[in-house]
Amino acid sequence: MGKTLVVGAGGVSHAAVHKMAMNADIFTEITLASRTKAKCDAIAASVKERVGVEIKTAALDAYNVADTVALIKETGAEILVNLALPYQDLVLMDACLEAGCHYLDTANYEPEDVAKFEYHWQWAYQDKFKEAGLTAILGSGFDPGVTSVFAKWLKKHKLDTIRQIDVLDANGGSNDQEFATNFNPEINLREVLAEVRHWEGGEWKTSPAMTTKVEFDFPAIGPKNMYLMYHEELESLSTHFPEIERARFWMTFGDAYIMHAKVLENVGMTRIDPVMHDGKEIIPIQFLKTLLPDPGDLGAETKGKACIGDIATGQAKDGSGEKTYYIYNICDHEECYAEVGSQAVSYTTGVPAMIGAAQVLKGNWVEPGVWNMEQLDPDDFMDMLNAHGLPWQVHELDGPVEF
Repeated sequence: MGKTLVVGAGGVSHAAVHKMAMNADIFTEITLASRTKAKCDAIAASVKERVGVEIKTAALDAYNVADTVALIKETGAEILVNLALPYQDLVLMDACLEAGCHYLDTANYEPEDVAKFEYHWQWAYQDKFKEAGLTAILGSGFDPGVTSVFAKWLKKHKLDTIRQIDVLDANGGSNDQEFATNFNPEINLREVLAEVRHWEGGEWKTSPAMTTKVEFDFPAIGPKNMYLMYHEELESLSTHFPEIERARFWMTFGDAYIMHAKVLENVGMTRIDPVMHDGKEIIPIQFLKTLLPDPGDLGAETKGKACIGDIATGQAKDGSGEKTYYIYNICDHEECYAEVGSQAVSYTTGVPAMIGAAQVLKGNWVEPGVWNMEQLDPDDFMDMLNAHGLPWQVHELDGPVEF
């Protein structure tokens, strides 16, 4: 334990680095690197003010493997925590292999020119990491991440099998913005407007974005409309728990969000291919990102709660037949901001990134290869959730979901 290099200086990184600094017995030396060093310096100043811990900062172009290798060697980092854009996952994995450093991220790789969210690019690194004796942890955010650990915990302690699983993500927070995304606007809109896929009957079922809506009464939030979406943990859960007959992902959106997103899509502002503007080539969604509020700047004005969890049905371990459990966390935006200066969406991704990295540095998750969260032992991770701001609870339901 535990020199750590964190790449990326957005809202998630802000939360994660503060929590790492609060656990200096595990994270003995932290370096924060990003293309814009000034953003790293601002986070470092906040950490010093709030926690009293000095962290190092550096400028880094994460696409440049040689520069990343040099920084890993310079810092002596044992683990690289990738909180940059998911476009950079593969080059950062390449750098870790070359430098002899463990790797962890919060979202699966996707190419910039295609809104395609699949793990196969990263799973292809399995043999490389095994041969190098290094560990790569994929998707250590909340969803994916905690929701996958929730599923593994249920399989370890409550259910022999999981027949069906629904991941439910509700953000009951509000702010004064006409239109703002919960996380990086470019990544958020690419996900939300992508074709929906869910796993059922041994194959992927598809449907248009934002067309399947269900009202659900969320703990601590109340009734909210949630929409069927595709999310990467569906691929990994259905792969690693092959008994799953149906796996779905749901996220809540207000009517105003849906209206704005559809209008922006209809007028071409969410396009990810280059277009010519005033003699210059631009990518509309990247231009749109510059116009929208930075979610990392909205913590002070965001109020309300988030609730994220799994509802899973399967055969009970005690032989009592089929049972259904709802396991979830409730997180308060204002409490997150008071602790680390972040709203709950950044907090619920940043804290699990810290806990996942801690599992590697503590020696709990140091199996050479590339691993999704549901493949790993959940118990210490779950204990750390309770101890570090994301307490969870589990309740048995009367039966499977009816939606």
